[in-house]
Amino acid sequence: MRFDAITLFPQMFEAVTRFGITRRAYEQGLWQFAAVNPRDFTTDRHRTVDDRPFGGGPGMVMLAEPLVRAVESARQAQAAAGCRRTHVIALTAAGTPLTDARVRALAAERELGVVLVCGRYEGIDQRFLDACVDEQISIGDFVMSGGEIAAMALIDAVVRHLPGVLKPDALSEESFASGLLDAPQYTRPEVWRGQAVPSVLLSGHHAQIARWRRAAALAMTARVRPDLIAKLRAEGRLSAQDLQVLQSLRSDAQAAAGGAPAVNSAPSADVAHQHHCRVMMV
Repeated sequence: MRFDAITLFPQMFEAVTRFGITRRAYEQGLWQFAAVNPRDFTTDRHRTVDDRPFGGGPGMVMLAEPLVRAVESARQAQAAAGCRRTHVIALTAAGTPLTDARVRALAAERELGVVLVCGRYEGIDQRFLDACVDEQISIGDFVMSGGEIAAMALIDAVVRHLPGVLKPDALSEESFASGLLDAPQYTRPEVWRGQAVPSVLLSGHHAQIARWRRAAALAMTARVRPDLIAKLRAEGRLSAQDLQVLQSLRSDAQAAAGGAPAVNSAPSADVAHQHHCRVMMV
């Protein structure tokens, strides 16, 4: 897989080519990258890439022509590198929110070339977006100074799913892989500032640990992302055991509202692992 970023700040992408997991995968040739500066495709001596918006208003708008030429250059480079298809993505506030499912779908196209258009200033001429962009993606309902950080987030997320980058088990157990957030994680020491690791995680009983983690993931997701629980319920992806866990969480929450101990997101170290793996909270 190859990424070409259309950006006024190529050096920013050293964050993914020179550091961490993405650097190692890049050096191993598991993915390719090139930055294309639209200033290199301007025709005036000032290398102008923006102008005032028609109709007035604050800020400047990126010109269509330098961006078109930059994208065409990236397409040619990707074809020369063996990419069978090019997909142009603009990182914009109006884009579709990026999801784990979309990340995995992009990673599944091994011979895909992705052109990432990183806007700046007030925005990009709409005519360029209409004519040259296949997809617009957003990483959240907030505004940043440009699309570079969003583009790097997308690259990082996709590269992790490419063959040989991470062990398959690491990907199958992380947040969103099953539609849920991941369960809480613990490491040494066993007791830290008076707080003990849940005893089941020290038991060596793999089936009980798996049940605990599923219940803990349900508890975490229900607390901070109930929309994900609603989605899984609508899709019929919650088992009878999952539904029992969620019902026990609701009962605990109702009891807490009546004056019992408050419900928290972290499972107790002394949780009783019954057949439905009910999660008691401290």
